[in-house]
Amino acid sequence: MKVIQITDTHFSPSKTHFNSNWAPLLAWLETEKPDLIIHTGDLTVDGADQADDITFCMELMRQAPAPMLIVPGNHDVGHLPGSHQPVTQVRLDRWNSLVGSDRFIQDIDGWRLIGFNSLLLGMDDQNEEMQLNWLAEAMAGAGARRIALFTHKPIFVDEPQEGDTGYWSIRPTPRRRLYDLMSRHDVGLIGTGHLHWAWKGSFHQTSLVWGPSAAFIIDTLEREMPGERLIGAVIHTFEGDSVSSEIVAVPGMTAYYIDDVIDEVYPKPQPTGEAAE
Repeated sequence: MKVIQITDTHFSPSKTHFNSNWAPLLAWLETEKPDLIIHTGDLTVDGADQADDITFCMELMRQAPAPMLIVPGNHDVGHLPGSHQPVTQVRLDRWNSLVGSDRFIQDIDGWRLIGFNSLLLGMDDQNEEMQLNWLAEAMAGAGARRIALFTHKPIFVDEPQEGDTGYWSIRPTPRRRLYDLMSRHDVGLIGTGHLHWAWKGSFHQTSLVWGPSAAFIIDTLEREMPGERLIGAVIHTFEGDSVSSEIVAVPGMTAYYIDDVIDEVYPKPQPTGEAAE
């Protein structure tokens, strides 16, 4: 079975900086003829606050030539407490009403594919606990199938026991919960996005894949990370109890640099009250 993972499309009806990448990505998907497409989040530029961004992006995704499963990214539902746009119930409800559930289970021959909302991890609230319990049940219910996990944020960036990386990876406490679940189940693959770097590695028996963004790469705004800068997608081929993953630079897509347009696409929040005067 051929599953294509796309991620970090960052499309918008009002901030159109990366929208031109959809046509070549769609053409490539039509040529590749996947059985299933999985989008690992940051569907939008600002779905966290703009319903029109989500509606616009879903109209594009419905053009895809195969069924698509989608989990949210931080620009879709918000990020950690204390950030400019923290995850809130309002933001989660907006996603659920316009896209559907923020998690999924899809069984295929020999495998259970599970998608979950990594933005809830680190919230230290009821939503986080409910999802971790749901994830434990979903993994326990896989039976003899191997498990492939898909989510937005990677479990780690530089090494498995790293400290809190803040914006970039899952926080240490929920990460330990994930490691515990992984130790009890046969997790063969974790596919993620978020970093705008493309990379393949492993953790024990689990293959790790960071999908390349379909929108932009980062030049000097952030530190270098493992992998390479490219614009594209990932082809995951599931055969029996094995999976192979190929990172692909999709022909015709433009490698935009977010550095060039960051102040237009993601302007810094303006101070309010007396500080703004």
